[in-house]
This record gives sequence, C-alpha cells and structure tokens, in this order.
Amino acid sequence: MPQLCLNPASGNIGTVLAPQGIVDVVGLAKSYGSRLVLHDLSFSVRAGEVVGLLGPNGAGKTTTLSILATLRGADAGTVRIAGFDLRARPGAIRRKLGFVPQAIALYPSLSAYQNLDLFARVQGLSASEARRSCAAALEEVELSDRANDPVATLSGGMKRRLNLACGVVHRPEVLLLDEPTVGVDPQSREKILKTIRALARAGATVIYSTHYMDEVERICDRVLLIDRGRLVAAGTVAEVVALAGEHPRIEITFEREPPPNWCARPLLSVNSVAGAERNKVELKLDNLSQVREVLEQARAAGGRVLEFSVHSPNLSDAFMTLTGRALRDAEPA
Repeated sequence: MPQLCLNPASGNIGTVLAPQGIVDVVGLAKSYGSRLVLHDLSFSVRAGEVVGLLGPNGAGKTTTLSILATLRGADAGTVRIAGFDLRARPGAIRRKLGFVPQAIALYPSLSAYQNLDLFARVQGLSASEARRSCAAALEEVELSDRANDPVATLSGGMKRRLNLACGVVHRPEVLLLDEPTVGVDPQSREKILKTIRALARAGATVIYSTHYMDEVERICDRVLLIDRGRLVAAGTVAEVVALAGEHPRIEITFEREPPPNWCARPLLSVNSVAGAERNKVELKLDNLSQVREVLEQARAAGGRVLEFSVHSPNLSDAFMTLTGRALRDAEPA
C-alpha cells in the first residue's frame, strides 16, 4: 500500500510505495571522488506504472538510471528488479531490462531493421523470435517503411523512435528512459509518448527521466523529484503540486493604474504581487473560485479591465518551488 513519508533532509512529504514493486530501491548512495551524487535514495515502482524521474541538472537522475541498468555500481544501498538482487544477479536483471539512453545508440551504417535485429539477438532472442519482434517494434514506432534504410539517412526524430524500438524489441519487464524525446519534432514526440503508454498498459514498468514537465503530466502515474541526490518529493502530479504549496494566480490589465486598495479586504486570502507595469496587477489566490469575486471588485472600484489571465499551478511551478529557482549548473549525474 502507498504510504506518506517525510524526508528528513528536505522536510517534504510525498507518497512513496513500500518496497513491493517490480523495482525496489533502498538507501542508494553513490559518490564520484569527493562529490556525493546520490544519498540514501529509496523508491519503489509497480508493474505497469510510468514514473517520472525529475530533478535539476546534476541531481543524480542519469546516475540512478545507470545503476539500475547495471552500467555503474552503487557505493551503498540495495536494488531489486523483477525479483533479482542487482549485486548478486546483474546478468538476470539485464535480461529483464530495456535501457534507452539520452545519446542515440545506433549503428549508422546498418539499416533500421539490422539495428533492431542486433539488439534482439544480443538479448537472446532466436532468429525467428527476432524477426517477429523486429517487425512488431518497427510497426509500433511507425518505421516499417524505412526498415531497410541505413540509419544515417533517417531524420533525428526517426532515429529517436528507432532508439526506443531497440530498447523494447525484446519486450522487457522494466524500461529505463533517459530523455527519449530531446530534440525531436512534434510528430515523433507524440508517437514516442503514445508508445510508452501502450507499453505500460501491456504491463511494462517504466522509469522516465525528462526535463519536459508537460510530458510527465501527460503520461506519468507518479513523480519522483530528486535534488542533490536526495528524494525531496514523491506522489502523483496533483500531490506534488499540492505539496509545493503553489496557488492559482490572476493577472489583470487595467486601462489605467487602478485606485489604491481596490481589492477589498473581504478577500483576506488574496495577496497582491507587484506587476511589471503600473496598470497591471498580479494576485495570488487560494482557489479559482475567487476569480469572479476579484473581477467584480475591480469593476466596482471603477477600474476598467482590458484583459485578464489565470494561471493554475502546475508541475513546473512545483519543480521550481521544491528545488529552488536559482540556476545551478552541475556536472552531469
């Protein structure tokens, strides 16, 4: 059962799963020399679940995925994937995994089909199984008509889709994705996201690292937000947004500067925020039901409203609040 957990380091609360998933991580730690990259990281992911792994640059996302993919060793902690202990049975885990790195991992001189066949055979599929799986994977990412074309001739979006296909051609139980849509065209991006959701519906467990918050809001069942190697928030998108304490905002543009104290005190929970221009005002609200009241007070005060816009808090707002708004350029992790 899910349980609420307080992270002592951050003071944040989020929904974390007790260790019972297809992927169970407990107390993971990793350092590069004196630089601590992961510190006591714990989480669990269930079968058929898409979990977004979020964090600023250098937060430890890629290091986490690399450890789960058995490409790097952890300094401490335990990882169990599909029932196997990572330290004791890395070979067994590799057969359960599909890993799609951020860098495109394809052989440019080979055709799309040949790349898929190579990855399928490396994963132990027989020749007949590989043929069937390659054909299915090409159809999933809509590249069947380019099966015999050299990868070097494919567009960037096509290469991204093929990169994904190579990671899933053997139908893994667990799929690790590191920014699979970076730099792609809208059509390819849409196809990649639909493919990921389809794989999850078929039972795959997906851990999805990305900087595109709208993608997480669309396809992820839960969010794991890490910062400086620690888990600072976990839960559904709505839970993480609520955890950040963000509020709806309304920006009003008046014909001229509004009169002082035009927003009457009965709306005690409305907080004025300085606007960029004297005839613009931004208000922070407790809830969206206050929008009508604010506009009515603006009209009653004699201020002519030219336009207004309402912003509901989203995952991007929560991300900035929970990790800090200052830009931090760190070494990739």
